[in-house]
Amino acid sequence: MRSRARHTALALTTAALAAAPLAAVAAPAEAAAPRTLDVHRGGPARSFAFSAGRGGEALIGFTASAPGVSWATKGAESAVVSIAVDGRHVTDLVVPSSDPTPRSLALGHVDRGRHKVTLRFAKGSAPAARSVRLARPSVRMPSADQLVLRYAPVVVGRTLAATGDAYQNATTDTPLIAWHETKPAATPGHKILEYSVVWSNEDGGTDTPALMARWGRTTDIEWIYRVEVDAKGNRVDGTGVYQAPEHATLQFTGKYEADHPLLQTCTVNNNMCDAVTPDAPLRFTPDVTATRPDDRTREYVMDQQPWTYRVMAQEMLREGKIESPSDPATTAVGDQRTYLFVEFAKTTGAATGTGSVPGVALGVRLKSDPSRLYRSDHDQPTWSIDRDGPVATTVELPEGTAASDIASVEAIRRPIGLGDNGAPATVTAIKRGFFLDSSYLPQKSFLDWTGSVTLTPQSPSGVLWRP
Repeated sequence: MRSRARHTALALTTAALAAAPLAAVAAPAEAAAPRTLDVHRGGPARSFAFSAGRGGEALIGFTASAPGVSWATKGAESAVVSIAVDGRHVTDLVVPSSDPTPRSLALGHVDRGRHKVTLRFAKGSAPAARSVRLARPSVRMPSADQLVLRYAPVVVGRTLAATGDAYQNATTDTPLIAWHETKPAATPGHKILEYSVVWSNEDGGTDTPALMARWGRTTDIEWIYRVEVDAKGNRVDGTGVYQAPEHATLQFTGKYEADHPLLQTCTVNNNMCDAVTPDAPLRFTPDVTATRPDDRTREYVMDQQPWTYRVMAQEMLREGKIESPSDPATTAVGDQRTYLFVEFAKTTGAATGTGSVPGVALGVRLKSDPSRLYRSDHDQPTWSIDRDGPVATTVELPEGTAASDIASVEAIRRPIGLGDNGAPATVTAIKRGFFLDSSYLPQKSFLDWTGSVTLTPQSPSGVLWRP
């Protein structure tokens, strides 16, 4: 099928992704898992043993699928698997698809010796979910990533009464993937570890059309915890902070499991609290070993895990947030397969007057009607992008538009509020541009441009790319 071929052309294939989180490390843990584990509703737990050659942080990886499950369908959203190590509940896995999907989770600290992993079909699974298949399960202890795994937070599931039951992250705003970034600290030899999560969406916060325009996706991406470690890898007391409600940065004063801080999603836009609801049933310990290049957006981590785009789109469909039929002339979000997903780089110069700062939007012209300009900001001033560095956006186009239909991609300068402070905005690169295929998976990127186009009040637009 055409969509399969396009997906195969991605830089990282699904098969490669299945191995990627674990393949880069020597594995002191010797896994002894069966080739496939099937966990059934009402059925017995499934277990396997592994041996750790030394104490440390462990990861479990597999390809997960749940027959009859689709994140797009109410009543069939997901199947949930509870995972325990030596009888201790360490994490849950939300399986949102019947399609085999590579997943990797953290198991926390294990001592040297033999251990048992136990997997159970869990409460919170959708009524349509009957079983989960976990192919090629394996446990590893990645020596190169022990430090970042050691301090990774445990995320307890959201239990807000206003938005669902205690299992609401099994049907909405579920954590998909996570990663870390290492930053310099003020003290020589120290460094700061920052952990971020990609959620399938946010039930509050930025509205959906603005998410597509200003961030280039409808997932929610948030940093959740940050801590300083010394040259020996020990936590510096008092440096742990988290992103609290209203996006405040607060000192962590909660409980730890070993060195893992316990945090809970406590708002409709996925901010954290360090006071955890007693007996909250869901907990998530995602693999945080991934990171991103300094010159790429946070959306880069989604690009490396293409299945996250499918879950993103399916949540929009199920929650009725997609306009039908799609119409690029309106500000409502249309079928996400009609959007061009673009990452570009920009900088803003010094202001020459008073007024609002300029944002930058992207525009697309089609060969069939080059007089019409399709804008990422839908001509809404606050939907242009005023932050600098690598940024992402989307441009809604007529249904059926393909890469071969595009005549040009342009940059447009647009002040975000009243007045214009006169600052120039310079676009220096397009890092990638792709459409989603029929299965909502990213097709191969066809945009790649490096140059310099400076936008001013006198010259507010410029062409970045032509085929």
